[in-house]
Amino acid sequence: MKKIGTIHIGARLDDVGRTLAARLEPGRALVVSPTPVARRWASPLLAGLRRSGFDPSMALIADGERHKTLSTVEKLYGRALAARLDRRSVVIALGGGVAGDMAGFVAATYMRGVPFVQCPTTLLAMVDASIGGKTGVDLPEGKNLVGAFWQPALVCMDLRVLKTLPDRHWRTGMAEVIKYGLMADPRLWARLEKSDLPTLKKNPRFLEQVVAVSAGIKADVVARDERETTGLRATLNLGHTFAHAIETVSGYTRYTHGEAVAIGLCAAARLGARMGLFPPADIKRVDELVRRWGLPVRVNRPLSRAGILAAMGRDKKALKGGFRFVVPTGIGRAKVVGGVAANDLAGVLDEVGL
Repeated sequence: MKKIGTIHIGARLDDVGRTLAARLEPGRALVVSPTPVARRWASPLLAGLRRSGFDPSMALIADGERHKTLSTVEKLYGRALAARLDRRSVVIALGGGVAGDMAGFVAATYMRGVPFVQCPTTLLAMVDASIGGKTGVDLPEGKNLVGAFWQPALVCMDLRVLKTLPDRHWRTGMAEVIKYGLMADPRLWARLEKSDLPTLKKNPRFLEQVVAVSAGIKADVVARDERETTGLRATLNLGHTFAHAIETVSGYTRYTHGEAVAIGLCAAARLGARMGLFPPADIKRVDELVRRWGLPVRVNRPLSRAGILAAMGRDKKALKGGFRFVVPTGIGRAKVVGGVAANDLAGVLDEVGL
């Protein structure tokens, strides 16, 4: 098992209770989990919590981004009250990024804040969503427009749960790993250029390294700019302005988050090149790596251009109505840019099919 601060990579679900009891006084707990995930993985988590003196209750939620709403959060407040959670109780997310975002938002706001634990069950959540303390829900107008910063007291990643993931979800997680290589780690990028998904799935040590390196990059950036006051943390959103717009306009049904991020990375590379910040020759490297891991370079059919532009205008990085994007400036470097020429943006959208 590897530890990065409060992040435990390779921890077992049945050990979460013991690890948590060393940090918090055991008491009531609410485990928030999508029904399919709970059916498969809740038992060892609940058993371990009970052995360590916790009194856990379950709150089952519907799976999928379209359920990440204030309506679902309101129902979770009701479950917390029914379970008699007090200010020293703990909320535990067992699931992917959607479960973690909503459970974290509930923890941040219930009784003005209670302890929170992440037990991610997807590769995407392990390398990205469970780390950094961003919580929230979507509005019809866009993704993650309501939320709070609320750091988890503990993040426990049981890598064994990944064996049940469909390949599409593995690829979705790898989009964020590719992002980390492109924005911060040329050695990770080079390793990904020489490997593929079947190799990753067969090699537990390689998997642990990929998760640890990715989690370490995000944890380091968050530690230096937790609330996005310096602009450093915004670089973690490389490709995401495009991605969130794609997800919003397509109704969160056509593309997974990682698929949208992959297209966004290809778009960001092209925008960086058009602005003279990214070597044009490296656009091909980005496209080839994205394809190598089974991810799309462009949308499979056009989306509303007006809808895409409107969604990007509501992006949280936008200032005074102006677009801001994160673009790569080399393999392993990225920066936030504004003042994007309309014709450059239009050209990029054309190239990725938007």
